[in-house]
Amino acid sequence: QVHLVESGGGLVQPGGSLRLSCTASGSISFYSMGWYRQAPGKQRELVASLTLDGATYYPDSVKGRFTVSRDNAKNTVYLQMSGLRPDDTAVYTCNAFTPLSGTSWGQGTQVTVSS
Repeated sequence: QVHLVESGGGLVQPGGSLRLSCTASGSISFYSMGWYRQAPGKQRELVASLTLDGATYYPDSVKGRFTVSRDNAKNTVYLQMSGLRPDDTAVYTCNAFTPLSGTSWGQGTQVTVSS
């Protein structure tokens, strides 16, 4: 398994943008990656996933506003978020998965959307 560290969270005004990064302790070349979020009092939800062959998935709540990408050379996956809304406020966490190694999780980064 790899150790994951998220960064890039913070306070942003509605309509603003943020780019989150998730950097792994080792190669992510063979991992499918995902970004999740959890708001207070709500269940954790998947907001973006990126498979080894480049396929992406976004739920309707973020489709067209969020984009996931990866840089295997930097062992990093990104989540570009634009058009942020107050209901995007949550702790955002990345994970990495392979059938052999299972799932690794980061500690999360707080995103707050507020004026």
